[in-house]
Amino acid sequence: MRSIPDPGFAGDDGSVAAEVTDALASYAVDPDARHDPTLEVLQRHRVLVPVVAVLGEVEHDEQGLAHDKTSDMATVLMRGRDGRTALLAFTGEEPMRRWDPRSRPVPVSVATAAQAAVQDGAAAMLLDVAGPVTFVVETDDLTELAAGHTLVRVGDRHGWVG
Repeated sequence: MRSIPDPGFAGDDGSVAAEVTDALASYAVDPDARHDPTLEVLQRHRVLVPVVAVLGEVEHDEQGLAHDKTSDMATVLMRGRDGRTALLAFTGEEPMRRWDPRSRPVPVSVATAAQAAVQDGAAAMLLDVAGPVTFVVETDDLTELAAGHTLVRVGDRHGWVG
């Protein structure tokens, strides 16, 4: 019998952690000053990456009616006005359901989500696109997270450690 490996989030009920809610609320008040402290908190928590069914092959019956023959599950990339793409991720089930109630949550670490974004050629990871607070991880931050590095506070600044 096959067993499914534990994703490492035993007891996760899909809710947004209080520490994450507080960090995002603080970020919403002063995004420029609170970006790094918010990312420092987020990296310690799981996010939910939505997967959606994508139609693969279709077959037609004798009456000409179409039926799904195969389908695949895929993560979701969103294209911004500037043409760049971002992997969608959510801090909990409720923010994800606000975006699309049919999507299926896959719990992963923020680092794993960043790795997926980089592998998919995305320029960013977009958290909680439907709110209440949207947070973007991009450029060097995305690359550092994907490499498994950790953002730490050093005095009154933040820096990456490997």
